[in-house]
Amino acid sequence: MRRSIALSCLLFLAASFGHLSAAYAHVTLRPAEAPPGATTTYTVRVPSEGDSATTSVELEIPAGVTVLSVEGPNDKYEIKKSGDRITSILWKTSIPAGERGELTFVAQNPAAGADIAWKAHQVYADGTRADWVEPKGGKRPGPITVLKAAQ
Repeated sequence: MRRSIALSCLLFLAASFGHLSAAYAHVTLRPAEAPPGATTTYTVRVPSEGDSATTSVELEIPAGVTVLSVEGPNDKYEIKKSGDRITSILWKTSIPAGERGELTFVAQNPAAGADIAWKAHQVYADGTRADWVEPKGGKRPGPITVLKAAQ
C-alpha cells in the first residue's frame, strides 16, 4: 500500500513538473515591448526541449509588420512573400536538445493598432512539431509584442 501511495505521489510530481516546464519553455520574441512605427531588432528565442534537436523554426509575420532584414550568419533561412511583403521567415537551424537558440530579424512595427501577435512553428529532428499560435494563457501561446510609445 505504501508503495502505491509513494508511486502515485512521484507520478503526480513528475506530471506537475512536466506541465510547468512545458508552460515556460516556449518560443518568445524580444523585446517584449516596442514603440509603434519604430524599426526594431527582434530576437526569436527558441528552446529545444525534450530529447530531440530543433531543425527549423517558422515565424509568421503579422499584417502591419514590415521585415527589413533577416540576420544570423550560421543559420539558413527562406522567406515567403505575398507580393513585396514578407509573410514568414523559415530558419533551417540545429538547436541541440536541452539548449536554446536565438534567431534575429529587423522589422518596422505598425504605426498604430493592437499589440503584435506572432505565430511560430517549431519542428524537431524526430518529426514532431510545436505550434506556438494560441492566445496568452493557452497551452502553446504565441509570442506577443506590446506596442507602447516611448516615454
